[in-house]
Parts: sequence; C-alpha cells; structure tokens
Amino acid sequence: MKLFPDEQTDRRFARRQWRMLFATMIGYTLFYFMRKNFSFAMPGLQQDCGISKSMLGNFLFWGGIVYGLSKFVNGIVGDRVAPRKMLCFGLLACTLVNVAFGFAPQIAAVFGGDATGAAEASLPLVWTFGLLLVLNQFFQGTGFPPCAKLIAFWIPPRELATKMSVWNTSHSIGGGLVAKICGVVMGLGVIGSANQGVGMWRWCFWSMAALGFLGLVLMLFWLPGTPKEEGLPDLPGTDVKGEKEDSRREKGGATSNAALRMVFLNPVIWMLGFINFTINAVRALIADWGPTLLQEAKGFDPSETGTVIMLFEFAGIGGMLFAGWATDRFFGGRAPRLCVFLMVLTAALLAAFWFLPAGLLGAAALCVGGFCLYGPQALTGVTATNIATKGFAGTAIGFISLFSYVGVSVAGKVCGSLAQSSGGWGLPLIVIVVTAAVGAALFAGLWGARANAYGD
Repeated sequence: MKLFPDEQTDRRFARRQWRMLFATMIGYTLFYFMRKNFSFAMPGLQQDCGISKSMLGNFLFWGGIVYGLSKFVNGIVGDRVAPRKMLCFGLLACTLVNVAFGFAPQIAAVFGGDATGAAEASLPLVWTFGLLLVLNQFFQGTGFPPCAKLIAFWIPPRELATKMSVWNTSHSIGGGLVAKICGVVMGLGVIGSANQGVGMWRWCFWSMAALGFLGLVLMLFWLPGTPKEEGLPDLPGTDVKGEKEDSRREKGGATSNAALRMVFLNPVIWMLGFINFTINAVRALIADWGPTLLQEAKGFDPSETGTVIMLFEFAGIGGMLFAGWATDRFFGGRAPRLCVFLMVLTAALLAAFWFLPAGLLGAAALCVGGFCLYGPQALTGVTATNIATKGFAGTAIGFISLFSYVGVSVAGKVCGSLAQSSGGWGLPLIVIVVTAAVGAALFAGLWGARANAYGD
C-alpha cells in the first residue's frame, strides 16, 4: 500500500520497512534461543547436578519476575535510546551469560561447591545457577523494547495487526528451533545407556551462545534505525492530537503527563496487562515445564519431546499469522473480539491433551492449542501499540509485559510445586485450563474497545 506521494521515497521506505521487520525477527529469535534453552537443560540439571523440581520452580519464579521488571524498565529506556545499540548490547550480554551457564559447576567450585555433580545439589551450585538465570533474564529484557519501537515507527496502524503478527512468529520460530536443537543435544551420548544425555545440558547453553554471537555481528551491520535515522520522513497518519511531533518525541522526550495518560492511567492498557498474565501463565506450562511434563506424564523421550514442542511452537506461527490477518480483515483492528474465541478453544484443547492417551492424538491437541494460544499472545502487543501510539509503544509493552512475566513466574512456581507435591501433572493442568478460561472472560471485557488512539 502506497504511503508517500513520491515514488522513490515510497520504495525506499518499503524496503527499509521489510528489512527492519526481518532483522528484528532474527534478533529476537536469538534472544529466545538464549532464554528458552534453560527449560531443555532442566532434566539434565536434575539428573547431573541434583537440582530438584522445587528448586527449578524457584529459579523460574524469580527469573520471570526479573524478566518482567527488566522489560518494563527497558521499555521506558527503549523509547529514549537508539534501538540498534540497545538490541546489540542485550545480545552480547546474554551470549556471555550463556557461556557462563555451561561452566556453572566450575564457578560454584570456587566457592566450595561440587563441580562433579551429586545426588543433591550443593548450596553454591544452586546459587550459581539461580544468579546466572536472574542475570540472563535481566539482559533478556533489552530484546523486545527496541523491536517494539522500530515496529511502531515503521508500520502504519492499519497494517500493524498483520505485520506485527508476522514479527511475532519470531517467538515460535525461536521456541520451535531451540526445542528441536536442544532436544537432540540432550539425547546425545551413549544412546540407550545410563550415560545417555549426561553432561549434555552444557551444550544447550554453549550452542545457543555461539548462534547469539553470530547474530550480534549481523545486527550491527544490518538492523536499520528509525525512519529519521535512515534519512526518511516520519510514518504518515501517526500524529497524536495535542502532542508536538518533533525530534524530541522520537528520542523519547514526551512529557510524563502524556505517558501517564496514554499508558499508566489507561484502563485498556491495565486490562491488557491482566490478560497478559493469563496468556503467559498458560504458555509457561508448555514453554518451561513442557519437556519435563511430556517425558514424565506422557512417556516421550528427549528427542520426541523436542519434536512435539517444536510443532507446538510452529503451530503458533500459523495461529499468529491467522489472528493478525483476521483482525485486520474481519474485525477492523479490534483484536480482543477474535481473542475471546481463541482463548476458549485454548482451554478446551489443553483439557483434551491431558485426557487423550499419549501419542499422536494428544500431541495434535496440544499443537492445535498452540495455534489458538499464540494469536492472543501476539495481538495484546498489537493492541497496546495502537492504543498507546508510537511515542509510547515501548513503555506500554514494557508495562503489560510486567504482568506477563509475573504470570510466567507464578505459573512456573505453582506448576512445579503442585507437580512435586501431588506426584503428577494433573493438578497443574487443571489450574492452567481455568487460567485460560479467565483470559477469555477478560478479553470479552474489551469487546467495545477502539482499534487505536491516533487522532485523539
């Protein structure tokens, strides 16, 4: 769709827009590689290092809290700094932390821990893993805000649901690829013997760190800045009434009063935050505990587990693309209306996954659940960006992400504790199905919300 009357400017803008979209997708996929690999290393941490499910649940809880806080703080910072610098700094930091993860027993040994592994993890080893996870989660919070800022500055509101849903497939591409790669890695060793997978958890971290470093080099040379930084005019049709659109605005110089009005005192943004809590609590069961659940409750081996999680994530890609297209095509940009139906289906399919026998049917129900779940996950960010406008996109998404990762943290802790205390995964599944139903009800509360706030 033509944005500018000058043909040459329009072509240059379109080329940079697509370059921005694919570059940020690759960049965020790499962040995902270096965050979700921990879940696939967890069975190895239990087996080789003696770390219990309860300890792992604590790691996930505090890691999620830190990630949510980091995303919130860095969302505000991201509206004020150069996106390329922020994203590249975060990739470098996460790469270094993932290298350190593989040496955690040796680091713990310096402080009196056991570097060889034991039936029960030593306190220095537990602290080493916990602190490295928290540190990694903090730097992970620098990944999304620069992407959100660039998307808001390059993509017009009428196309945002479709194109941001394309961008959001980076979550599922990252989750799917890391599932398969780390699933294969964890299955290596002496196949079929007691030594299968021993020590391979280290390579879940080191392999992703190597990819992260390569991606860092790519981002330094390929990721564009905002339109003005690229010598192009601002995106037309994104002025906000009563706010001066000048260079200070692009650098995040908007007043605190405007931020309060557009984000922190906006009831739609708060409702999206509560919704994000429910969506990400549901996602956490599969993303964080999925490998353990599938192996313990459904009898899959590590490689099969990786395949199922990969298909769950890849089904989510289809769900995101469908949800974005359907929102723009049939719902006039009002994403919550579609999300009501998708969250109801998510709850039903998760229940079906549990009650169906292990095998193809149960795995299929889980994967179709991924298709339904990832649409709402993508569209909350679209809605927040359109309601907060481009000047506050990073702040708004950072704010609702705070709720997201409180949800991840609570779900990670609760699911791990319930599975440990009950000796199975039935009770955690019930809690998550109810949570998905609550998410559907909250989306219904936004049925009458407007599509965007431009022109207000």
